[in-house]
Amino acid sequence: MARAFVLVLDSLGVGALPDAEGTGDEGAHTLDHLVEANGGLDAPRLVELGLGCIEGVASLPRPNSPAAAFGRCAERSPGKDTSTGHWEMMGCPLDFSFPVFPDGFGPEVLEPFIERAGLDGVLGNKAASGTEILKELGEAHIETGHPIVYTSADSVFQVACHEEHFGLERLYEICRTARELLDPLGVGRVIARPFIGSDGDWQRTYNRRDFSLLPPKETVLDRLAAAGQPVIGVGKIEDIYAGRGVTESIHTEGNLDGMARFTERAVDMEEGLLFINLVDFDMLYGHRRDATGYARALEVFDEQLRRFEEGLRPGDLVMLTADHGNDPTFLDGTDHTREYVPVLAYGPGLTPGLDLGTRSSFADMGATVEEHLGLTPAAPGSSFLKELNGIVA
Repeated sequence: MARAFVLVLDSLGVGALPDAEGTGDEGAHTLDHLVEANGGLDAPRLVELGLGCIEGVASLPRPNSPAAAFGRCAERSPGKDTSTGHWEMMGCPLDFSFPVFPDGFGPEVLEPFIERAGLDGVLGNKAASGTEILKELGEAHIETGHPIVYTSADSVFQVACHEEHFGLERLYEICRTARELLDPLGVGRVIARPFIGSDGDWQRTYNRRDFSLLPPKETVLDRLAAAGQPVIGVGKIEDIYAGRGVTESIHTEGNLDGMARFTERAVDMEEGLLFINLVDFDMLYGHRRDATGYARALEVFDEQLRRFEEGLRPGDLVMLTADHGNDPTFLDGTDHTREYVPVLAYGPGLTPGLDLGTRSSFADMGATVEEHLGLTPAAPGSSFLKELNGIVA
């Protein structure tokens, strides 16, 4: 009756990957740079666990006896997006990059979308910041009723519509239509971006939905679910994996609500995987280049993590990590950064202070979870569970 808890601090990278120059991310370091920008970080639990002990991290103290095993993972897949990071983490690395659309979408995409969705037209159709495009086109959307379509450096088809004027369910409906049309092109995600407000005072809401391409291969989640293990996704986990392999989903409204629901669900969970994505780090702070907000969010998470840990039981495995970087001090854009991700792995009875080094793939984390929950981990991940259990080869 083993339990595993995976917490993804969305975008908390710990240094540029060796190939980051090819994506314009040379020198990125989300963690170090946000700490330096704020003159420190008041996150004592993350320090105790050993976040500052990870190779390449210079901004945090290194405790003499870290409470967790610590290390970092390189991304084997090309790309630096949410889907690529999460899929590789759970045993499905990619050998291709998703298509991107820096100049917007051509008529071969937009014309069938407009026709099949029953629209009169769309606005935007360019790469843009989600908040900036609302400032630019929010009023025109209200006046015309045309959805705002935009993209980013990721493989995304994003549709922004006002919840009251356009309708939330109608937004989801046209995004499902887009998903069907974009499957043959291999576009990673269609994202519904609802917002509210008036007269230029727009606020995006937590009713966002991601309509993902299916992972091209079986994942750890699929194998756990097939073996009868509960796989509980909190936040946008269900959306990232297109629902596959997730036996229960809990949608949330940001980090605070997410950690509260995560902690609550753990109380009566007897076995299986509880898996959360904490989206605010990326959505509210990384993309908006808000280093101060990012640091404050980490400090709040640090407090909530302690409360979650009060319910841990012998035999539990906890893993803290990220899916990519989003350095809030990069001033020439608002996109993700290609970085190593941290790994902090611990639990009652597991070996603390173990240096896991630099792992060759995010998939090592999924393999470790899979073995902890009683399955034989499949390639390509390499489990480090034996080391956590104090077994030396």
